[in-house]
Amino acid sequence: MSGLVRNFSLQMAGQHGQGDTGAERNLGNGHSNGASPLKLFGQAKKKINDIFKDIGEYIFDCENFLEDVSSVSTLVTTEYASVVKGFKTKVTGISEVLLRDKMKVAFFGRTSNGKSTVINAMLREKILPSGIGHTTNCFLQVEGSDSGEAALLTENSDQLQSVKNIKQLASALSTYKLSSNSLLRILWPKDKCRLLKEDVVLVDSPGIDVSPDLDEWIDKFCLDADVFVLVANAESTLMQTEKNFFHKVSSRLSKPNIFVLQNRWDTSVLEEDVDEVRTQHMERNIQFLVDELKVVDQKEGEDRVFFVSAREALTCRTHQDKGTPTPPGTLAEGFQVRLFEFANFERKFEECISKSAVKTKFEQHTERGKSISSELRSLMRDIHKQSLDQKEQQVRNRCEKQDELDYLQKQLALLTGEIKEKIKSMVEDVERKVSSALNEEIRRLSTIVDEFEWPFDPDAHRLSAYKKELLGHTETSLVRNLSGRCSSSINRVLEASDQEIVDRLSSLLPEDVKQQVSTQLPKRDFEIAYRLDCKNLCGDFVEDIDFRFSYGPAALFHRFLGPRGAKSLSLGLSESIPASVPSTPTGEGYMSPVGQDADVMVSMLSTFASLTSRSTVGAIIVTGLITKAAGWRVIAISGAIYGALYLYERLTWTNRAKERCFKRQYVDYAGSKLRLIVDLTSSNCSHQVQQELSATFARLGHQVDVFRSHLEEEIEQLDKDIKALAVVGNKAKILRNKADFLDSELNSFIKQYLTEES
Repeated sequence: MSGLVRNFSLQMAGQHGQGDTGAERNLGNGHSNGASPLKLFGQAKKKINDIFKDIGEYIFDCENFLEDVSSVSTLVTTEYASVVKGFKTKVTGISEVLLRDKMKVAFFGRTSNGKSTVINAMLREKILPSGIGHTTNCFLQVEGSDSGEAALLTENSDQLQSVKNIKQLASALSTYKLSSNSLLRILWPKDKCRLLKEDVVLVDSPGIDVSPDLDEWIDKFCLDADVFVLVANAESTLMQTEKNFFHKVSSRLSKPNIFVLQNRWDTSVLEEDVDEVRTQHMERNIQFLVDELKVVDQKEGEDRVFFVSAREALTCRTHQDKGTPTPPGTLAEGFQVRLFEFANFERKFEECISKSAVKTKFEQHTERGKSISSELRSLMRDIHKQSLDQKEQQVRNRCEKQDELDYLQKQLALLTGEIKEKIKSMVEDVERKVSSALNEEIRRLSTIVDEFEWPFDPDAHRLSAYKKELLGHTETSLVRNLSGRCSSSINRVLEASDQEIVDRLSSLLPEDVKQQVSTQLPKRDFEIAYRLDCKNLCGDFVEDIDFRFSYGPAALFHRFLGPRGAKSLSLGLSESIPASVPSTPTGEGYMSPVGQDADVMVSMLSTFASLTSRSTVGAIIVTGLITKAAGWRVIAISGAIYGALYLYERLTWTNRAKERCFKRQYVDYAGSKLRLIVDLTSSNCSHQVQQELSATFARLGHQVDVFRSHLEEEIEQLDKDIKALAVVGNKAKILRNKADFLDSELNSFIKQYLTEES
């Protein structure tokens, strides 16, 4: 078995260690010579760096232009600004990558996955510290050296040191070690590794699961890397820590080249379902590269995943270089396949780096540059075209807005006068209707009072409650009757007038504003308030429901003399009686019969009042005179009839009669009071209608004023926009032409360095 291993190792070593003797390098232009392709790489690098410097300046100009345009025009959206900002980030990253002079390969993975062992196997000697646990404490960069001996350089130092100092400076097990973000440069002889001959730099890293400084690592060591090798542990699945790291790398770089090594595959000999495990690893790794990172397609992904044992490869190669056989038991069963897989990884890796150096290095960046210049050219062309179109449209809009403003002002002046006349006419009509209706209700006030049904009691306390309820009934009935007579007709007219105002003023507004106004106007729920306030108006009503004999002296005096004369007579003021019943002279010394009868009656009543106002003697004298004149029989009969009348009226003076008397007095009193407020009430109602119509007109008028102010502001803004669009169009045209120039430069670079004929 050891002989077979040795032969296989020698075969692999022979394939790996063969030199480039006699092999000519293709310059890409159909000719070949012995010159290194790195010269072509250097020329291409300088050319592409100059182009991307111009692209960076162009993007800077575009960014400033978009910032200026966004403040004066709607041509630039946030999407445009975001696109340019993204281009700026991309170009900055590409420019930083293009500045390096060597292609760089970075190895990453979790602690103890075998990163250092893989590099040692590629270097064919155990140079980097390796082992179980956390071994590599800082970044180690292996570079090719033309000298035959290896050397070590610390960061920020040009003094060469022995490679043996690596364990002391870079091992995590050393008491004196560098920080995790430090860099040690190892100068390794180029003749020991084909990749180093092609000026490829190998970078080993600490475990990504033991340091929180991943973002700092990416900025410092990964932005200029051409290829990333993820060294995974085949004994476990791909961890989220590893995925997250490469997601961060992918977010900084456009489609990084990534190889995945499933190391320690020699442990698979202990598994029964090794094929299923291999398939599972392959599917998950390809899914990570293709679906999550989106850096390769399915076919390329299958050529980027390898199942190896770096320990076996290192062991086999070190013994092969020393010319000693590999000790039995050192290599597990099936090691030949794993050694071949490791050699296949090196071959694929070498093809990716050496055969496509310039193309791999610059093609993606060139295409990206063309895409950026093309998109920016399209963006500037669109802005230029839109600026011209918008300028023409704004000029047309300006003319339309000015015509609309002139028409609005003329129509508003006409409608304002007409609507005010309409409101005035309706207010006068409402006042007439309410006045007429209230007078009619006052005339039929007795009917309203008769409808009041409430137990009547002359007791003072209960009579007060009765009066209070009667006042409420009167007011409620009057308001209800007025509402029935006037409200419906007034509401119909008011509704029609309201709608007319809305229609006529809304006709001045555009359709979208009209719909907005219709939704903003509150729903009209108007009801006229008839404020009669009978409780206060008739609150001082004082009833007189004491019994009064219809034919008593006081009643007779009241009937013949009137209320004023009777009152004066009762106070003994006889001189006021003639004024109550004046005579009407028709000529000098002539008095009409009516006047004579009245004078005789007044004289008799005056005499009677005068006599009765004296002592009892006077009363006796009067009685005697009457008795002598009429006789006892007439007096007796008259007295009997008079007494019967008195008795009849006294017996019929019930609560019902008192209530009728009370209501009659109340009707007379309330009618006189209500007539005083007819004009006030009708004026109040008409004022309510006027307020309602004026409020509707004010709301609509405000909307029209707002729209007019808006039109004026729009016209002013359109004038500014037209001037700004002219400036924007000229600047966009200049930037569009500059994008054409950059695109021609990139096409020249492609033709010179990237096409097969070049």
